Amino acid sequence: MGLLETIKSPADLKALPATSMAPLAEEIRTFLVESVSRTGGHLGPNLGVVELTIALHRVFDSPRDTIVFDTGHQSYVHKLLTGRHDFSKLKKQGGLSGYPSRAESPHDVVENSHASTALSWADGIAKARRIKGERGRHTVAVIGDGALTGGMAWEAINNIAADKDLPLTIIVNDNERSYAPTIGGLAEHLATLRTTRGYERFLDWGKNTLHRTPVVGGAMYETLHGMKKGIKDIVAPQGMFEDLGLKYLGPVDGHDEAALESALRKARAFGGPVLVHVITQKGRGYQPAVNDDADQFHSVGKINPETGLPFEVSGRIWTDEFNDEMVALGAERPDLVALTAAMLIPVGLDGFAAAYPDRVFDVGIAEQHAVTMASGLAFAGLHPVVAVYATFLNRAFDQLLMDAALHHAGITFVLDRAGVTGSDGASHNGMWDMAIASIVPGLRLAAPRDGQQVRLQLREAVEVTDAPTVLRFPKGDVGAPVPALRQQGTLDVLHETSREGCDLLVVGVGAFAALSVDVAGKLEAQGLRVTAVDPRWVLPVSDDLVELARSAGAVAVVEDNLVTSGVGAAVTIALREAGVDVPVHLHGIPKAFLDHASRGQILDELGLTADAVATSLATHLH
Repeated sequence: MGLLETIKSPADLKALPATSMAPLAEEIRTFLVESVSRTGGHLGPNLGVVELTIALHRVFDSPRDTIVFDTGHQSYVHKLLTGRHDFSKLKKQGGLSGYPSRAESPHDVVENSHASTALSWADGIAKARRIKGERGRHTVAVIGDGALTGGMAWEAINNIAADKDLPLTIIVNDNERSYAPTIGGLAEHLATLRTTRGYERFLDWGKNTLHRTPVVGGAMYETLHGMKKGIKDIVAPQGMFEDLGLKYLGPVDGHDEAALESALRKARAFGGPVLVHVITQKGRGYQPAVNDDADQFHSVGKINPETGLPFEVSGRIWTDEFNDEMVALGAERPDLVALTAAMLIPVGLDGFAAAYPDRVFDVGIAEQHAVTMASGLAFAGLHPVVAVYATFLNRAFDQLLMDAALHHAGITFVLDRAGVTGSDGASHNGMWDMAIASIVPGLRLAAPRDGQQVRLQLREAVEVTDAPTVLRFPKGDVGAPVPALRQQGTLDVLHETSREGCDLLVVGVGAFAALSVDVAGKLEAQGLRVTAVDPRWVLPVSDDLVELARSAGAVAVVEDNLVTSGVGAAVTIALREAGVDVPVHLHGIPKAFLDHASRGQILDELGLTADAVATSLATHLH
């Protein structure tokens, strides 16, 4: 039996001798490579935190002591050390979540995968424990250096540092990367810390000199003590943290388990907030990951564990269409600039960055800053394209509303991974963006149905100079083009039984346009006259759609968004305001957090398939 198999809880880990830690770390890395290569998942980040997570669970007493991970994709080792060894269905329906999950274990606390939140969670937990008199319980926040680029983390540090006796340990897992290399002033500061000798060692040198040459040495040592603050700022600029009021320990080798335990025990015993700066290597122990300069196997699909190469080569994805068209637009428009929040490659801006490096801004995990910065760029005469995952637009809603829309800023937001994404769980589903956008005055939102429309509608979006525009598309392969039979005003008619009115008008939103054509065909086979349309620009609801609905017996809207506040709700209101009195049937995502599963499984459960939608509509129409 291997060491890992004997560990069912952190108590089992603590019972092992220190000499077992190196072989255990090697065993865990082997397990991760073999398991994640079969299922897909976040491989690189977890290979980098093996020794750190071992040390955490040997020093602290989870779940009595609370460990909060930011972000949770670095929690696989934590799962293993708390007894969860079945990775066979990782991120799949009925299997382990790719992030901490309270439903899985009392050792898990924060479930969402949005970054820069752990310090606020930890601050609240630690203060609550103190109010309740639970002074023997400790709180630990593990935050990556990339997540420290988020403003919320610094809001938390500001409050934590003011509380001198709060038993809270902050571990900065510094691997110089978030998804790709971390950028910005903080990254430069941490780089300096990594490469600068600590001032304590400088003072130790002074002590040694004192013993060897008492007169000169003594004077030198007194001088050194008098200059302590100045020397500290010169040779060990951890002063940024200590000046805020945080005790600083480090940098510590994140792959020296004994050194990590020593540092963490000092932090635990200190009695106040301590920041432990840990240097790790993303992808540690797996050469294909270490050799990958792009993202060091941040997240992988099924791969050959020997080579790191994917078993399945995916087809063309939605993001590829955006990537290529941005490069083409960049050549035509010198005023076009692009922004993203630590996701340059995943959102498809790497092509634009390669072609026009001076016109792309990766602001780190700082969506709020990205949107307001874009408003400034727009005011100064440029057209910014802000590309983020749809779920991360939630984090910058106030800036979208008050900085962009209120000021009539011509900014294009491109939202990747819109709608149901599936395997990454509730926090990654992009199911709120159209609900958010629908209440922003002046905003226009396009939902392309295929790759050709991504390109066309991106071009249309960047022509708008007096209001924000949004372009959203889902995760995965883009599929074949969905041709239009004809245009009716701004609408593309995709299916039509007759031009003389219809029993049902089906409005397919974005990637659901193809589904709407299938639904129309199934209902037409039952004797109904059906028209299916793609509005292209789905918000605000167009007058052309309202007028077409006047000649319909009923309207159905099918969308990959919250059914209660998305396009269907907007269509319903628009028809009522125009005096069009027809029933409107809404098909979308219920107001609920969705468990991880494949996109297809989730859509099937929600009844968002052609068969399910057609059956539901037939029941109402016959």
